[in-house]
Amino acid sequence: MSKVIGTAVNRKDGRAKVTGTATYAAEHQIPNLVHGYLVTANIANGQIKSIDTSTAEKSVGVIAVFTHKNAPKVFMPSNDFVTSKIYEARLPLSDNKVHYAGQIIGLVVADTFERARDAAHLVKVEYTAQKPLIDVKQASLKEPPPQFGEELKFEKGNITSGMASGTTKFAATYKTSTELHAPMEPHAIIAHWQDADSLTVYEPSQWVAGTQRTYAELFGLPTERVRIVTPFLGGAFGCKAFPWPHGILCAAAARQVKRPLRVVLSRRQMTANSGHRSETEQLISLAATADGSLTVIDHQVKSSTSPVDTFAEPCTGITPVMYTTPNLRMKQELAVLNIGTPTFMRAPGENPGLWALESAMDELAWQLKIDPVELRLKNETKEHQRKGQPFSAKYFADCLRVGAEQFGWKDRPKQPRSLTRDGKLIGWGMAAATFPGLRGKATVKVRLLPDGTAHILTAGNDMGTGAYTVVAATAAEELGLPVEQIRVELGDSLLPDGGLAGGSMMTASLVPAVMSACQQVLKTAKVKTAQEAFTNLRQSGRSALEATASSAPGAEAKKWAFQSWGAHFCEVSIDEEIGRLRVTRWVSVMNIGQVINAKTAASQVRGGVIMGIGQALMEESHLDPNIGYPVVYDLATYHFPAHADIPRIQVAFVGQPDLNFNPAGVRGVGEIGITGVSAAIANAVYHATGKRIRDLPITPDKLL
Repeated sequence: MSKVIGTAVNRKDGRAKVTGTATYAAEHQIPNLVHGYLVTANIANGQIKSIDTSTAEKSVGVIAVFTHKNAPKVFMPSNDFVTSKIYEARLPLSDNKVHYAGQIIGLVVADTFERARDAAHLVKVEYTAQKPLIDVKQASLKEPPPQFGEELKFEKGNITSGMASGTTKFAATYKTSTELHAPMEPHAIIAHWQDADSLTVYEPSQWVAGTQRTYAELFGLPTERVRIVTPFLGGAFGCKAFPWPHGILCAAAARQVKRPLRVVLSRRQMTANSGHRSETEQLISLAATADGSLTVIDHQVKSSTSPVDTFAEPCTGITPVMYTTPNLRMKQELAVLNIGTPTFMRAPGENPGLWALESAMDELAWQLKIDPVELRLKNETKEHQRKGQPFSAKYFADCLRVGAEQFGWKDRPKQPRSLTRDGKLIGWGMAAATFPGLRGKATVKVRLLPDGTAHILTAGNDMGTGAYTVVAATAAEELGLPVEQIRVELGDSLLPDGGLAGGSMMTASLVPAVMSACQQVLKTAKVKTAQEAFTNLRQSGRSALEATASSAPGAEAKKWAFQSWGAHFCEVSIDEEIGRLRVTRWVSVMNIGQVINAKTAASQVRGGVIMGIGQALMEESHLDPNIGYPVVYDLATYHFPAHADIPRIQVAFVGQPDLNFNPAGVRGVGEIGITGVSAAIANAVYHATGKRIRDLPITPDKLL
């Protein structure tokens, strides 16, 4: 049997994407389709005094106009992350109150997109406006509720005595800006009611089965009467896991007008009401003995949320897993502002959390005159300090050592401003990366067909991360077939529940289920190879052999803590005269357990690094103080990296399969790539210039 797992397999979905045959949510061709366009608030706080839709209703092609006065019926779902979940706890058009700029206050339905858009601009709204609260410094702070059953605070030991026992003390505040979700595929939905009690939704969803249950609850339907179709997503990164208000409203309006209805958000609408990463302010206090042993880590965080839902960026999740200390404290506070609801964004919490902690560790290393790599090696924790459990298959030290070797870290000058090239300052920096090993339940069906192909079916989906390819490679290995003979079908709620494509858990959830289903189909056929099964099929005249199997977490989480690890090393070039910073070299080394597909895994790390470079150097969103709207509103005004901003990114993997975690030994890779990136760049900037930047992004004005 030829080995497939661990090799570089070309993407199964690649041809469909480059030829345009991959169908995204808004592209499904539904007969009798009509179009919706949102009406959004242009104040950030207040009430709708009056809303006049008469002119819009008389406009050519307009079928209906919905506002809070005639809002279609929707039920509040359980909204508990298990049964169902919506991003914004306030249902759309539920009253006349406005909580943030860009909030949906109406929907125009017409026979063409252009007519719906034009009519939406004819809706006349009068407001009773109040001054919006958009500045964290002016807001009162509260303790956030637990997330996923865990409080965002923890303390062990005694911080005061720990500080006293440290010979070197350090404290600094680190800030991140609001970051906007900007996936290439905008948020879009087609809602099609076959009758009053049967709904099909074409929508980019990271959780097909969860979205199915949510829409069923929203409209009082049995789950089997709702179908979610999402074979391809053009990027999600956390903002397409659950229904947003525009999707709920679209489905409700489609039921009312009795026509399939499409709603596509504009880029400006996406900046306001489809999620973002909250700004953060983090105070890190460290104390250490002369040899670099940490005696205190104190991590205090402030972030912001919306009046219509609560989401705290969980920055302290990384604090107990990185470095050992007898005295540890972490705490978060939350400000309620007149903004749209923040949400998950790639490596939520871990990304900004490591920006602060890894920057602080670098600053401490300079104070102690200890190499930053050595300081991390010295303080590596062997257990999760909150759970009290040892880590399974941890190779963090290998990441540090291999990365340092591949980068040439030993040649790093020991003083800032000591390295130049072509008249520019050169700096080297590094930082650690981490993300929890997460896994959910997944079910997969395998069908062996007489034509010599295998068909793998599951409602798990591919956000562009490579799930089609990973599933095909796993099945090819288990069945002893070429990858070309494997057909994969994903993203349809008619298929077995494949779980959530979020938290970097899709591969870790799906792969064990694929393995089990493939083994089961051969066992059922009483053969050892798929080739034997194909022969038996052809001889018997049967149409197919099939088996369904599930895989889910078990008792392993009671014994082990599961975490993936990594290290980034980078070089920057800075022209101080004009404040120009370029990232010129990059090495990332990751420990993610078993690598299923070397090509897509390395691509995921590179994508994370690129997003991290964007966060470090250019991504930010400010709000207009008068109207509360983001001052950036499309892909031209929201700055993010282009090819010219990115160097060659060298990626390597170390470690062994984590067989304590699942039978495949695989952990996730999607999100770890972004963690630590911004800190590595800021640390390199300090090495180059002697300037410590603690406020992202690192724009030219901060370097001049």
